[in-house]
Amino acid sequence: MKELTKKRLKACAIDLGISTALSLTIEYFLRKKVKSEFVHNVVTPTAVFWGLEYAQFKCGGQTIGYKMMGLKLESEDGSTPTCKQILKRCAYRDTLGPFAYLKDREAYEGEDGSRLAQDRFAGTVVKEIE
Repeated sequence: MKELTKKRLKACAIDLGISTALSLTIEYFLRKKVKSEFVHNVVTPTAVFWGLEYAQFKCGGQTIGYKMMGLKLESEDGSTPTCKQILKRCAYRDTLGPFAYLKDREAYEGEDGSRLAQDRFAGTVVKEIE
């Protein structure tokens, strides 16, 4: 596994921890109003994770995890990612991404780990910053 990919996984783990804490807090308040376990187990965590990721990437190209790992998400041309790119990236990563990984593990990371399958699909690139 390439060094940049390791940093990306650590950043994702940090973001997932933050998202989980927020999701559990929201679930606590929703539990009395919404009785569906599907909503609590699938919809709420996904919506919170995607919402946090979208807001943070849109405002500065970095989530909290990315900031801690010294990473930044950009469009291929170096600009801040667009709304469409961020949503395409999230959707691909959480639906087709695992299949792309299982299909061709070596090509999934790309040359240096800066463009995983979801980045190629959305036209984004992850760069290290100092």
